[in-house]
Amino acid sequence: MPLLRFIPETTNVDFVKWRFVAFAIDGLLVVIAVLAIAIHGFNLGIDFTGGVLMEVKAAQTIDVAKVRSSISTLEFNETQVQYFGGGACDTPVNSCVIIRVQPRKAVGAEKQEDIDQAAVRSIRGKLGSAYTFRNAQVIGPKVSGELLNDGIYATILAVLMISIYVAVRFEWQYGVGALIATGHDVFVTAGFYSFLNWVGYDIDFTINTVAALLLLAGYSINDTVVVFDRLRENRRKYKRMPLRDMINLSTNQIATRTTLVSFATAVSVVPLLFGGPVLLNFSIAILFGILIGTFSSTYVAAALLLYLPAVGAKSSESASEATA
Repeated sequence: MPLLRFIPETTNVDFVKWRFVAFAIDGLLVVIAVLAIAIHGFNLGIDFTGGVLMEVKAAQTIDVAKVRSSISTLEFNETQVQYFGGGACDTPVNSCVIIRVQPRKAVGAEKQEDIDQAAVRSIRGKLGSAYTFRNAQVIGPKVSGELLNDGIYATILAVLMISIYVAVRFEWQYGVGALIATGHDVFVTAGFYSFLNWVGYDIDFTINTVAALLLLAGYSINDTVVVFDRLRENRRKYKRMPLRDMINLSTNQIATRTTLVSFATAVSVVPLLFGGPVLLNFSIAILFGILIGTFSSTYVAAALLLYLPAVGAKSSESASEATA
């Protein structure tokens, strides 16, 4: 009985022919990301702007949706409620939550400390005596700013180290292609958050977003390495084939695999869209990143080799000299 196939086992698409269209689309996405970040910036969440954090314990399992709904009536700029466990919080299960709120900013002669303390008191009053407030602290802008900087440095370092690995694993030309393709994927996805806020969608840029970008960098390079690895195999098999034809052959050979893996990954992430605001930020980055990463790995990464010094040229010249 033949296997059910949604797409052909092999394709014959001239990917190199369409590289200029791909480059144009990529260029447009980068321009939009740059404009969105430069003009609008990011709608930074509590993790990066500071706020009030409280640990709350109850004698029974806490309904997070009910607590979140109750606190939302206090009209803070942002509200996050999530479970945490360990120790006394495991009896009963889900009897502890962390509440993060972002009070309004001080205006004029007001002191931010007084506003933050008022937020703590209002939450205590709203939840009542049924809850035990184990801890309350104010996350200052300095700590939040350091966290944002660390997140940016971590993302840049991850992309650079991935590119160095590819350069060592293959050849330096591949490392340049990986750097451009992976860096592009991460930057455009970050710009996507700014663009969504620019056009009116309330999507926060949080520490979960940074985690999603780091995950995306790893996912994107996985697809790129698959293309590069097949390209290297075909270079050994078809020594006289022009690089243009070899790129088309290699990309077509892994097109089915790339499409199915990307589709399966996207399907597994879709349910996270309905997991509340915390998971929403994470899943949006992953879904958009899968789309962009698959596109750049298929159309861009290998095509960039056409504009770099010939891959394997040095080794070929050395081999010719040795033969002579």
